[in-house]
Amino acid sequence: MPDFMGLMKQAAQLQTRMQEMQAELETIEVEGTAGGGMVTVRLSAKGDLKGVKIDDSLVKPEEKEIIEDLLIAAHADARRKAEAVMQEKMK
Repeated sequence: MPDFMGLMKQAAQLQTRMQEMQAELETIEVEGTAGGGMVTVRLSAKGDLKGVKIDDSLVKPEEKEIIEDLLIAAHADARRKAEAVMQEKMK
């Protein structure tokens, strides 16, 4: 029986460590660029889109903020759909 108890303790420790790592990934941000820096996106290490910047030369200045917000919303929608598909496939 001691082997089983030791295994359960290790599983609990692993679960705790995984939860800590997931929380840490939420705080880490990475940045990607395209077009020589004309478009920049910020993501959490978990893949959540945190921000988008588009160079003024690519769009009308009065439309820039709307486009950036729409890109974030579209990304969130796609992630939700991808997670739903993944959940369905895992059943």
